[in-house]
Amino acid sequence: MTDYSQTLIDLGYIVASILFILGIKMLGRPGRARLGNMVSALGMLIAIVAVLFECCLSFEWVIAGLIIGALIGAVAARTVQMTAMPQMVAVLNGFGGIASLLVGWENFHSQPDSNLFVRVAVMLAVLIGGVAFSGSLVAYAKLAGRISGRPVLFRGQQLVNAAMLALIFAGIAFLLFQPTGIVAYLFFLMVLCLSLALGVFAVIPIGGADMPVVIALLNSYSGLAACAAGFIILNNVLIVAGSLVGASGLILTGIMCKAMNRSLGNVLFGGMGAVAGGKAAAEVQGEPKPITPEDAYYVLEAARSVVVVPGYGMAVAQAQHAVRELGEILENNGAEVRYAIHPVAGRMPGHMNVLLAEANVVYEQLAEMDDVNPIMETVDVCIVIGANDVVNPAAREMESSPIYGMPVINADYAKTVMILKRSMAAGFAGVDNPLFVKENSRMLFGDAKATVQQLVAEFKES
Repeated sequence: MTDYSQTLIDLGYIVASILFILGIKMLGRPGRARLGNMVSALGMLIAIVAVLFECCLSFEWVIAGLIIGALIGAVAARTVQMTAMPQMVAVLNGFGGIASLLVGWENFHSQPDSNLFVRVAVMLAVLIGGVAFSGSLVAYAKLAGRISGRPVLFRGQQLVNAAMLALIFAGIAFLLFQPTGIVAYLFFLMVLCLSLALGVFAVIPIGGADMPVVIALLNSYSGLAACAAGFIILNNVLIVAGSLVGASGLILTGIMCKAMNRSLGNVLFGGMGAVAGGKAAAEVQGEPKPITPEDAYYVLEAARSVVVVPGYGMAVAQAQHAVRELGEILENNGAEVRYAIHPVAGRMPGHMNVLLAEANVVYEQLAEMDDVNPIMETVDVCIVIGANDVVNPAAREMESSPIYGMPVINADYAKTVMILKRSMAAGFAGVDNPLFVKENSRMLFGDAKATVQQLVAEFKES
């Protein structure tokens, strides 16, 4: 390879890295998020082309892999429902982790005489990649309902995790100084298996309400594992991309923890949704007040300020388009309409924002929790659609509640609260919600999409 060719390849890496940074920056604004995705994808394409020319690989196999991967991605993008997007993200995080683990495994097998720095990178890729892979599979199973979303806790759980981690570090220490031989290979397999087990044991005690934090953290793990893989194969653009994903994932994890008023340690080991100390949360006292769509129409028709609080139930019912239509009708009727988005609403960060954007809700109508809460007492009607934990006043009022201290949208402060739910069942955190029996609350039971469509029909008929 000539110096000129290497210069072009290095330039391609630099351009790709810049595009990655710009793409992530654009994702911070809803209006530029799609462009940010395209910019990042272009950067990845440039990086792949540069790697192909630098490594002089067999283009036939690489092109075949690109085609197969592109087809799988296209089918998934078209067929996976928005309600299943959190599960999809968890699976993708897992794929990133296992890819880095396999890179480390291959290097350990083919180049046992690598220098100390590379051996450290191999061990980090295996450890972090293994945790990201198995942990993501557990997260997927919880999100998809394959296993219970409640925390799985047992006596001595943290000691078991600590013991596994100690064995992993002991195995890594041995392999750093004795990387060859059958004993070394057995130690490597021990580290690999324990890393996979640690991912499972690290995620099973985390409850459903903490899933947005887990998704962000596992995303960071997959990025850090990719960064370690970059050091193994000495690829600068992979190091940069992995570092960006790892750092942005950690920042997002911090934002999610702040939104829940909990430390990362409390999320990982607290088991929200589990019964703590053998005492259950205080039972909710009172009876719900059902309301019909016809009665709800009269309340909304007179409203001059309306706040809509979407939750995962809206995603399940695929009601976002009907909600947007109702919002437009209310605006035409003279009401000011806002959509209050809690940072951890849904099953992953930004879930509700994506759903509403898909329905072409105007970005300016989306409001954060901190912007809505100060004015909630002046709101005529707050419509809660499929949300539960993020509007639960127990977080303010009941010290015995597992979510006590978590910042929530103060929907109960509105003059009237309409709650669209199929039943009185608790949310993903498994915590009862006293909002349902408040004096100013009215329950609109049924499928969210069908109910909203009935409200739309009432307005059109009038």
